Amino acid sequence: MNHSQSENIPARDRIAHRGRAGFIYGLSAYALWGVLPLYFKAIATIPAIDIVAHRILWSLPFLALLIWIARGSSKIRAALASRKTLGVLSLTALLIGGNWLLYVYAVTSGHILAASFGYYLNPLANVLLGRFVLHERLNRLQWTAVAIAGAGISVLAAGALGQLWISLTLCGSFALYGLLRKIVAADAVSGLAIETALLFPIAIAWLLWRGASGAHVMGADAMQTSLLLVAGIVSTTPLLLFTAAARKLAYSTLGMLQFIAPTLQFLIAVLLYGEPFTPAHAVAFAAIWVALGLYVTALVRAPKLPQAAE
Repeated sequence: MNHSQSENIPARDRIAHRGRAGFIYGLSAYALWGVLPLYFKAIATIPAIDIVAHRILWSLPFLALLIWIARGSSKIRAALASRKTLGVLSLTALLIGGNWLLYVYAVTSGHILAASFGYYLNPLANVLLGRFVLHERLNRLQWTAVAIAGAGISVLAAGALGQLWISLTLCGSFALYGLLRKIVAADAVSGLAIETALLFPIAIAWLLWRGASGAHVMGADAMQTSLLLVAGIVSTTPLLLFTAAARKLAYSTLGMLQFIAPTLQFLIAVLLYGEPFTPAHAVAFAAIWVALGLYVTALVRAPKLPQAAE
């Protein structure tokens, strides 16, 4: 569809189309993130910081290819020309780099449940940031959903105080990252490419130092090497989908969709890796999904809720 054709589409229909596209992007991102522990468990013998360095190293050429295909070099130049945009992207680069490192550590050290709890907290943080920072409105049913989810998470927190720092740090860093990426003047691919480029020298320096000290920076065998080589695609694809969704959906709606990823992580932790499932987990799990049902019901009943600008 060309620009002149898009101008003939009513504004309400354009908003609905952006909302549907944003929903698909968000759903896909969180589903991929939900099964990501399977990938990191397969390379769990590699130090977390080495894995993150490889994520950065192999993400950059993948993103460069996407920019070349989409002819997006002008967007990169425009973002770099703005001191404000570059400053915000420098901050988001640090936030996502730290978030990646802690998440990989949590998965590879056997704390998938703590990681999933952090991402259960994150939707509530997104909803509250959407309300109080972006001034998005919530109706009574949506506030009820937030309250029920918060109660369930409080029960879970009471039984997970030992790893609560992991959960809270993952929640806070990613909620702030998503908020800044929503408001910064850079599209999904361009912004992520600049973030990755900012982290690239650190990743290269770390891997060179590790190699000089005798470590197997490319993995101990052919399987590990192969898995490290796809680290860029594995980590970049859901993040691109997320940032695209963040620009098309209300931030509070995006926050509620995020329950998908920690639920999948939760099931993987308990069913595949035998992490303990306590009564507190059962209460929190039930409360969170009741809250999600209420929130979705509220969205269906109020289809004219404001959408994010494209």
